[in-house]
Amino acid sequence: MGERKPCNNLEQAISRYGHQVQSFAFIYLKNKADAEDVAQDVFLTYYTKAPYFLSSQKEKAWLLKVAANRCLSLLRSPRREELPLPEDLSELPQEESDVLQAVMALEEKYRLPIHLHYYEGYSICEIAKILKIPYGTVGSYLSRGRRKLKLSLKEEEYEI
Repeated sequence: MGERKPCNNLEQAISRYGHQVQSFAFIYLKNKADAEDVAQDVFLTYYTKAPYFLSSQKEKAWLLKVAANRCLSLLRSPRREELPLPEDLSELPQEESDVLQAVMALEEKYRLPIHLHYYEGYSICEIAKILKIPYGTVGSYLSRGRRKLKLSLKEEEYEI
């Protein structure tokens, strides 16, 4: 095994993974303010626990796993109110905005694996570990999610 390296400092971790953690939380929660809160909480946990990682991939996976746990806790909170998805995604090109809207409209069980696989580049095995669900279930969710996206995006307009 390789030598264990101490975690990067907080500023480096935020610089490397801050956008990805916040993006993942937004996909999970469909709420920008909650996603920002989750991201802050994730990096506070990172700072206080000072974990060790063998690679940057393991560091990123750990951060996303903590984010998933925080999102689940927030969703279970009785005080949380569901806000509608913002209509204005104007900073994105139209095609990306349409695709993101379609992904965000999917049920959570399809939305999260699709985001982790296509936006973050994780394998099915890695997604299973992050979301704590069986490997086969991840594959099924990806397949069904892709089918639902194809229907909602009109297969001839967008290549999926």
